[in-house]
Amino acid sequence: MRWENLTDSDHARAADPALFGADTVTTRTFDTPEFRGVTFHEVRARSILNRVPGASRMPFEWTVNPYRGCTHACVYCFARKTHSYLDLDTGLGFDSQIVVKVNAPELLRRQLASRRWQGEHVAMGTNVDCYQRAEGRYRLMPGIIEALTERANPFSILTKGTLILRDLDLLTRAARVTDVGISVSVGFTDAELWRTVEPGTPAPERRLEVVRTLGEHGVGCGVLMAPVIPFLGDEPAQLRATVRAIAAAGATSVTPLVLHLRPGAREWFMAWLAQHHPHLVRRYERLYAEGAYAPKWYQRRITRQVHDLAREYGIGPTRGGMPRRIAEPGPARPAEATETATTEPTQLSLI
Repeated sequence: MRWENLTDSDHARAADPALFGADTVTTRTFDTPEFRGVTFHEVRARSILNRVPGASRMPFEWTVNPYRGCTHACVYCFARKTHSYLDLDTGLGFDSQIVVKVNAPELLRRQLASRRWQGEHVAMGTNVDCYQRAEGRYRLMPGIIEALTERANPFSILTKGTLILRDLDLLTRAARVTDVGISVSVGFTDAELWRTVEPGTPAPERRLEVVRTLGEHGVGCGVLMAPVIPFLGDEPAQLRATVRAIAAAGATSVTPLVLHLRPGAREWFMAWLAQHHPHLVRRYERLYAEGAYAPKWYQRRITRQVHDLAREYGIGPTRGGMPRRIAEPGPARPAEATETATTEPTQLSLI
């Protein structure tokens, strides 16, 4: 595997130091039901704060990713391409060959203490889920959250995992000293669709229970309604059912994102589509003929429908800026006041 060529920008460049070398890798397997068939590559990373490329559509500049690869096995995951940088398979290999940066908490603590670090917002869960099943064994996130809290460094977390509730006390403690943003990803509530496109994730209703529980403890939680999957999860009745469930869970906001298909993810998703929904292949080829993103007219239509439903159910779109202060533990906060979107929707690249 090409460990020595992996850099913190996710693009191997000769001038960049590798994040870790082959001599730091320990490979393990665990004979337990939840990890059967999964191989873990434990590494000691050389860098953990990753700068987002300037051309990115992300609303933040820095990320922390303690894992590479993801047992959620979402067939559409855009991060699949990153496994090719390690000469690992972007299909089943991405789902079952998990890189674990075992020194992430101590390394982050050291980098945050550097004089060069200016305390910028740090986003987590934007590449692969930091609360995937591996986190239950490796427990990297408590140390990461503690390191950020010690420096009062603002951060946000996006997850499909229910394991985030394990760290509820740490999150509320962090929110007393800095801005913390929590979002849960729920693109649809259709059980059949979930089983086939997100086979390793908790069910949508369990994720919405996370939103509800966080709210009951005074932790405002938004929902990234992502991805909205064309022709499979975009019917008006499906959108309504999803937004209704999100509102019932007490989400502070809902932000829809239409499926995008970057190289690496596109091939894997289209192979899945040909197997499960062959009649849709040509429609997808036409819809995504111009590249990774669905046409603007389609994005606008979905965004408008979801925002209309959000207003109807008393929740609004995410407001400007990802980080936000979590309230002190106590009664759940009421939903945010409704806002009417005045700008064209932006297709972000978080899921």
